[in-house]
Amino acid sequence: LRLKKETDSIIFFEDRNFKGHSYEWTSDCSDMAPFLARCHSCRVESGCWMVYDRPNFMGNQYFVRRGEYADYMSMWGMSEWVKSCRLIPMHRGPYRTRIYGRENFMGQMMEIMDDCDSVTERYHWSSGFMSCHVLDGHWLLYEMPHYKGRMWYFQPGEYRNFREMVGTGSMRFMSMRRILDCWY
Repeated sequence: LRLKKETDSIIFFEDRNFKGHSYEWTSDCSDMAPFLARCHSCRVESGCWMVYDRPNFMGNQYFVRRGEYADYMSMWGMSEWVKSCRLIPMHRGPYRTRIYGRENFMGQMMEIMDDCDSVTERYHWSSGFMSCHVLDGHWLLYEMPHYKGRMWYFQPGEYRNFREMVGTGSMRFMSMRRILDCWY
């Protein structure tokens, strides 16, 4: 007997409280405009997703997992509705990221293999980190300690300059956590 894997899906609704026209996605969508005039609520049937307030996976990012989000604009303080979404692949195995105190993999380096609620407390870095190399797993990085402030999703790859990526002055991250398969 083989069990069929459940397809990851997210349903967006034009109005709050799951009302109005809806559309379901089972993979990334870089621009929701052709499918929905606006988007004010969503239901995550399965999987973990990042939703963005601009097309092409740009702008502010918000992490959602299985559950209902009846009015996420009020919940997250968004001024715009969701305009793109990205499915986060499930990762099994070790998690490993190298973080650097300065851009372009310069300055002090630490290898992280688990959640870190504060680089200032754990590593005595007063100003966070400015570049990283994600070797294994998928991560959420936060601009403030204890998983607060704006968050960004990082998949395996090299991230040499957060300022260019995020589009703000001197962007540093202060905490990070793994996106675990138990969240699915």
